[in-house]
Amino acid sequence: MSVIFKRPHALLDVPTHYCPGCGHGIIHRLVAEVIDEMGIEGETVGICPVGCAVMAYDYFGCDMVEAPHGRAPAVATGVKRSNPNLHVFTYQGDGDLAAIGTAETVHSGTRGENIVIIFVNNTTYGMTGGQMAPTTLPGQVTQTTPYGRDVHTAGHPVKICELMSTLDGVALAQRVAIDSPAHIREAKNAIRKAFDNEANGRGLSIVEVLSTCPTNWGVTPAEAMEFVRSDMIPYYPLGVYKDVTAGEKEAR
Repeated sequence: MSVIFKRPHALLDVPTHYCPGCGHGIIHRLVAEVIDEMGIEGETVGICPVGCAVMAYDYFGCDMVEAPHGRAPAVATGVKRSNPNLHVFTYQGDGDLAAIGTAETVHSGTRGENIVIIFVNNTTYGMTGGQMAPTTLPGQVTQTTPYGRDVHTAGHPVKICELMSTLDGVALAQRVAIDSPAHIREAKNAIRKAFDNEANGRGLSIVEVLSTCPTNWGVTPAEAMEFVRSDMIPYYPLGVYKDVTAGEKEAR
């Protein structure tokens, strides 16, 4: 019997610590599948900072480097500049990338660092108990916003793809989701495009993935997927916000 679906080689055959219904498992798999398809596992370095993905080094077969909270793009910059032949990606949550790591993210984009950023947006600080994050939706209840996020006092959510798309050094800024098979396929295509950009020296590529956190949202896994569809996607529209290869295709 021929095998038509199996675990990617770049994804280790070990149990993960993620909660049931968490989107990290899906996103890990997509990254690993792209690494496998490109045949770059032995030449890839991933950077995982603080957050729910802090133990990603236990799950990916490629080399991994641990970074301080929010500093993954800075660490990735050092790794890539020290050995430009490596394929370097960061794997970050919204509490990491869009809060303490905002400066590192933005300035990596302004410099056009040739790295891939996988940005997991689940609108909450997942690892530390579900506090309000920079991406928490208006009116969304969290541990620190029991009456819902009030934009008049807490400010508006940060829209990272829209922000990053304004920077000259960014090659790709795309927002995807994992709430359906069709969206998962789109997410994988975006991640592959990001790694292709990195391999061809086009600059920084960021893929924002709208994901789930059933535990801290206080819902079932199925309800969490519905929340992505009903609440997150309307506020964070999916799509390509910048793609330098689109201009290249038009020029040809």
